Amino acid sequence: MSETPDFVDAPFILPVEPVAPERNGIIDLYLPEDATGPVPAVIFVCGGPLPAELPWNRPRDWPVYRGYGSLLAAHGTAAAPLQLPLNSYADFPRASEALAQAVETLRADPRIDADRIGIWFFCGGGPLISTWLREAPEWLRVLAATYPVLGSRPGKELLPEFEPSQALTEAGALPPIVLTTVGLEDALIAETEARFIEVAAEQGVGVEVIDVPNGHHGFDFMEATEESREAVLRALTSVLDALK
Repeated sequence: MSETPDFVDAPFILPVEPVAPERNGIIDLYLPEDATGPVPAVIFVCGGPLPAELPWNRPRDWPVYRGYGSLLAAHGTAAAPLQLPLNSYADFPRASEALAQAVETLRADPRIDADRIGIWFFCGGGPLISTWLREAPEWLRVLAATYPVLGSRPGKELLPEFEPSQALTEAGALPPIVLTTVGLEDALIAETEARFIEVAAEQGVGVEVIDVPNGHHGFDFMEATEESREAVLRALTSVLDALK
């Protein structure tokens, strides 16, 4: 059995009152208290790929995603971290299908405002943004990504349909895109982000880039600095504004 890495249990960097989620299959749903009507929702794509046999392959249970879920709920918005079947690079097609089904499940929930949905991608889940770039429904109000992988890397080649930069060249009207990057990112991941930003500019696609100059990959649970906290809050504000 693989030893659990330290980051798995690292706390979220913002103080937040914990909210107990409802679990429904691959979806954990965090709901605001005392909501008087349907509320907007943000779906969280929690990175990967991670081998299925890892005992700590349960990112929706990690404190960082529990923190994000509770934080959104505290701001009157539902949050739904997912446990996607993303165990290898070959799994992106089935993970994409599972994500689409989870979105529809949430939109069908009477407690959720089906016309105000956001999707927030993290780390290795970044390639899954591609589908939503190519065809963004009107109810999709924002796409966010935090230290995401946004393209193939040596030895980690993506199918063409999961190359976000290519998807940008095929996109129609898009909702706001909020991209959080870190200054101390792995060089190969940073290259994919830089290419995405470059192609977005070429295509006239607006991207709000929130940079954390002294941050590492995973800054939101590994580096409790003022710079890190400000970056999370700025991304949160942009996402919430788009859902209004």
